[in-house]
Amino acid sequence: MRLTHVFIGLFLSLLLGAASQAQTSDLQNPTALVSNSSYTGDLPGMVGRRIIRILTVYGPGRYYLDNGAKGVTAEYANRLEKVINESFDTGHLKVAVFVLPVARDELFLALEQGRGDIIIAGTTVTPAREQQAAFTIPSSKPLKEILVTGPSAPPINSIDDLSGKSVYLRASSSYSDSITTLNKRFTQEGKAPVSLEPMSELLEDEDLIEMVDAGLLPWTIVDDYKPTQWSGVFTNLNIRNDIIFRAGSRHAWAVRQDNPELKKFLNNFLKDNKEGTLFGNILKNRYVRDFNWAANTNAESELQRYRDLEALFRRHGVSYGIDPALLAAQGFQESRLDQNVRSGAGAVGVMQLLPSTAADKNVGIPDIHEVDPNIEAGAKYLAFLKRRYFSDPNMDPLNGALLALAAYNAGPAKVRRLQETARTRGYDPYLWFDNVEVIAAEKIGRETVQYVANIFKYYLSYQMINRESARREAARHTAGAPAHEQH
Repeated sequence: MRLTHVFIGLFLSLLLGAASQAQTSDLQNPTALVSNSSYTGDLPGMVGRRIIRILTVYGPGRYYLDNGAKGVTAEYANRLEKVINESFDTGHLKVAVFVLPVARDELFLALEQGRGDIIIAGTTVTPAREQQAAFTIPSSKPLKEILVTGPSAPPINSIDDLSGKSVYLRASSSYSDSITTLNKRFTQEGKAPVSLEPMSELLEDEDLIEMVDAGLLPWTIVDDYKPTQWSGVFTNLNIRNDIIFRAGSRHAWAVRQDNPELKKFLNNFLKDNKEGTLFGNILKNRYVRDFNWAANTNAESELQRYRDLEALFRRHGVSYGIDPALLAAQGFQESRLDQNVRSGAGAVGVMQLLPSTAADKNVGIPDIHEVDPNIEAGAKYLAFLKRRYFSDPNMDPLNGALLALAAYNAGPAKVRRLQETARTRGYDPYLWFDNVEVIAAEKIGRETVQYVANIFKYYLSYQMINRESARREAARHTAGAPAHEQH
């Protein structure tokens, strides 16, 4: 959204009253003010403040930055801003509609706390959520929650075959409620319940579909339109429209329960703009994009390559204080764990290091054309970046590592500047996802954002591989079988 300097000044004056000269330098960017302020009033108060804040999640198709804000939520924000200003005849002092990305499990808490006014994030209406917020009329057609399986899934004939098996979902999703309902039936029938394996709240349905398609997960549960929407991209999915967990559910927008005027306005807006209208259908069809989707780390050859190198990642990761699974995930992103890979810029091997980087005094590892020193040099360089630039006591180790990965890809000075911009915009400079990531997408484009996102997905995959290997080995030990040789 473009705000002129005149509008910014008027906007802030209305919001805070007359600002002193000393305050002016702190108020040049209204986004920080918007994201940090708490307000729970209804629509007339929002119009008076000239701010309406939409809470969403950052991700492909929904809301992302690529030469400006893109996605369904961004376009709804623009259209809502136009309709709001026309309806209230605001003249030159327009109401600004801001989009604020947060993690999915923060959506309803942020709404309740007054950090946003409307949730537009593909949320399904459930009884539990209706205790937290008020929902508009449906924004979607009736939906079904179905099973989607991939190449690593065992045979499954019906929903009852999930008894005693694991499913991989975000705990905050409506799908986990559906598993709870299914388990009640299984318990009544004397069947083993489904085990819910919670996935990171940082992963969206599209991420889980991608991981299923690539064989990283055997299956997941999603709304029925989502795998169809990505059918041209994900070609290894088996869409099980016959295995239904919930039917007739709808997506809707959410507002606070004590905001009836805002809800009424949005209901009228959605009648003209929801899915099924011309505008809604245009948006649905526009945002099917071909991103750099994760490859299959569990394919037989890829898994064997990981097993062959696992001991090196473990040894050098532990030696330099980097999670071995994260180091392996970075190696997979860089080279598919192939020491023979050479880039046009001269980067070498599994960790795609330049010889000049390896020779730098902060690394000092020779012979990176060999796989062992190559992985060691990558681990030492990543540890150097993390220690030198991203070891603030306010930063947890994982986010320090994620920021170091971004620096490995884009350079540390650039990432430090992104952190500072994030700080001035009201984002947390010590968190990558949904914070510094958003600024990175705006300032330097998609490559680094996708780089870190892919590594995070591979990291989760390797963690699951290692966990399942440990479980299997423990079971073999209990059964008296000889231990497998550790690579």
